[in-house]
Amino acid sequence: MTTPTHQHLRASVLTLALWSAIGTVAVQAHAATVSSNFEAKAAVQGVPLQLNGAGTRYKAIFRVYDMALYTSAKGNTPEAIIAMQGPKRLSFVALRDLPGTDLGIAFIKGLSSNSPADQVQKHAASSTRLIEIFSGKPKLTAGDTFAMEFVPGRGTTFYIQGQAQGAPIGDAEFFDMVLKIWIGPVPADFKLKDALLGL
Repeated sequence: MTTPTHQHLRASVLTLALWSAIGTVAVQAHAATVSSNFEAKAAVQGVPLQLNGAGTRYKAIFRVYDMALYTSAKGNTPEAIIAMQGPKRLSFVALRDLPGTDLGIAFIKGLSSNSPADQVQKHAASSTRLIEIFSGKPKLTAGDTFAMEFVPGRGTTFYIQGQAQGAPIGDAEFFDMVLKIWIGPVPADFKLKDALLGL
């Protein structure tokens, strides 16, 4: 026979389980939320691009930056995005203070985690330049923007607060490596990867 105490205990456990489930759904919904307003369209060197997807980079429970991927056509797999011809753009909005050097090093770690060692070595000069670009700014503060634009035949231009940071670097293979930081097999954030792919 179930006593009132047992009934109360059962009810408490069920209530706790229900709130836990609600909390999990709320966290998942929050993870998919993008606080920055990215435009639906963009243009690189006069070529119109569309928003393929956007999401938020989380580290533990902290939001680091919002990010958007612009391409010439929609693609929902890494292979489709990488094979796509024409310019591409990655746009970012910092959501917290980000030391420039830390950001550059994090990008290099992402390159190394998603591309073969010989390929990473081949593009060492471009990778070093990437670190130099972000190290040149002591930190990005919440609300600051940065971007990476790839133009076939010219390379990748890095922007901080809308200002180009020197001449374009690397080639198409280098930019594919950059893309894989977020959409490769070991992405910076799996939920962000899905969001960028429009999933």
